[in-house]
Amino acid sequence: MLQFLFKLVPRSVVMVLLTLTLGAVIAFAAVSHLVTRFNANQQARGRRLYRQAVADLNAGHPNRAIEELRAALTCDRGNPQYQLSLGRALRDMGRLDEAESYLQAIWERAPEDGTVNLALGRIAVRRGSVEDALRYYHNAIYGTWSADADENRRKARIELAEFLLEKNALDQARAELVALSASLPPDPGLGLLTADLLMQAQDYPDALAEFEAVLKLDRGNAAALAGAGQAAYRSGHYRTAHRYLQSGVNASPQDAELRSLHASANLILETDPFVRRISDAERNRRIAAAFLVAGNRLDSCAQQNGTDLSSIKPTASPTPPLPVSPLPGLKSRWLATKADLPRLRAAAEADLPDTIMDLVFAIEQTTTEMCGEPQGADQALLLISRDRETADQ
Repeated sequence: MLQFLFKLVPRSVVMVLLTLTLGAVIAFAAVSHLVTRFNANQQARGRRLYRQAVADLNAGHPNRAIEELRAALTCDRGNPQYQLSLGRALRDMGRLDEAESYLQAIWERAPEDGTVNLALGRIAVRRGSVEDALRYYHNAIYGTWSADADENRRKARIELAEFLLEKNALDQARAELVALSASLPPDPGLGLLTADLLMQAQDYPDALAEFEAVLKLDRGNAAALAGAGQAAYRSGHYRTAHRYLQSGVNASPQDAELRSLHASANLILETDPFVRRISDAERNRRIAAAFLVAGNRLDSCAQQNGTDLSSIKPTASPTPPLPVSPLPGLKSRWLATKADLPRLRAAAEADLPDTIMDLVFAIEQTTTEMCGEPQGADQALLLISRDRETADQ
C-alpha cells in the first residue's frame, strides 16, 4: 500500500517532506538546548543572587537582601530555600503578612518540614499568638529535619517554653519543660537552663530534680547548688534546702539572697516542733515559744488594724468571726489555750500539741491576710503551716 502511495507522489515532494521533518527535529533540539542553557544560566544567576543576599543579611543590609532574594526567585521559581530565606528576612523586618505568604507556600508542599514550621512558629511568637505558636512549634518538634534533628527539636521546645513563660501561660510552659527534661542529654549547661526555666514556671519540685541531675554530673557546680537550694526552699523542703543553701553560701558568700534563704531555712528547722530527732522537752519548748510568738503577732496586727482586744474573754471553742474582724475570736481562743500550756508535759495530753499548733497556724495565716507578710519567727511559723508535711524533708 505504501509503495503504491509513493508511486503516486512525486519523488521531489517526498524529499521535501523528509527535509522539513529533519529540519524540525534539528530546530526542536536546538530550541531545547537553548531553553536548557537559559534555565541553567537563570539558576546560576539565582545562586549568585542568593549568595549575595546571604552576605548582605550577615552584613546588616536586610532591605537589599530582600530584593536580591526576590530576584533569585524570579530566576528559580519555587526554590524552597530561596522562599524560606525570603520569608525569614521579611519576618525579621516585621513584614509578617508577606513572610507568612512565602512560608505557607512551602508548608503546603511539605507540612511536616521542621524548618518551615519553626519559621512559622516564630511568626506566631511575633504576633503573640499562643495557639498558633503551640501548633507550629509542635509541628517542628515532631516534624522532620534534614540534620541535627534532636538538637533542633530541643531548641524549638526551649523557644516555645520561653515564649509561654513570657505570656504567663505557666501550665503549658510546665508541660513543655517536663517533656524537655525527659529527653535531655547528660549536659550540665542544658540541665541548668532547663532547671532555671522550670523555676520561672514555678514548678519547683521538677526544678529541684533537674538541679540535682546537674549535680550528679558536676558535684561542685555552684549555680546548681544555689538553684537546688532555692528550688527546695520554694517546694517547702526546708531540710534539703538548708543543706544545698549551706553549700551555695560556701561557694558564693557574697550572694545576699542565698544567705537570707539559708538563714530562713535554718530558723524554720529550729522553730518547727514537728521535726524528727528532737526530744519531747525540746518539742514542748518550741510549741510554747511558737504560741507566744503568735500571740504577739496577733496583738500587733490588731493594733495595726485599730482593733481593741483588751476586753476579750477567753473561750476554748472557736467563735464565729465578728462582722469587722476575726482577730477578737482568735484572741479569745489564745487566752483560753494559754492556761493549757503547763499540761504539755502530761502523757495523757497527746492531742494538745496539735491543738496549740493549729491555733498558732490559724493566727499566722489570718494575720498575714490582714496585715501582710511577717518576718523572722512569724514568717517561719507561717511557712511551716503551709508545708507542715514536707518541712523536715
